[in-house]
Amino acid sequence: MQRRCDRNRKRSKRRAIYCPVHGCYIESMSQKYSLFAEKAGQLQQRGVKRRDALMLVAAKTAVPLGGEWLEAFWCQECQKTTWYHVHKHESSYELSVAPAELWQQATGVAHPEGNPTVGEFTRRQARMLNYKCIQDFKFIN
Repeated sequence: MQRRCDRNRKRSKRRAIYCPVHGCYIESMSQKYSLFAEKAGQLQQRGVKRRDALMLVAAKTAVPLGGEWLEAFWCQECQKTTWYHVHKHESSYELSVAPAELWQQATGVAHPEGNPTVGEFTRRQARMLNYKCIQDFKFIN
């Protein structure tokens, strides 16, 4: 006869991701931001042959990188949240601090300077929080 506790263990286990500095378990503080490559060199760095990388980039504008993403984690020992580039190998995870250039390869991330298609006037109006912003709309007589 099966015991009740054996039957109800369908919940997923915690990911075994540990702080690279202290070795303690770290908690996820964000969603996963998937990475993609838009240049052949980015694929070659990950072990794809030059010819294959050129063909992939020519066929698609962006090639998703499976098993790699950006994610924020909280470390109890460090007492801070850090963004890491996570690379999953079979059953283990390799973490490195996320460099600035990787953010340009992430999907679903807001542009650091705002939406580049928005004009300066609209951006300035969105930042204004007082009633005097109506002065931008004064007509010259």
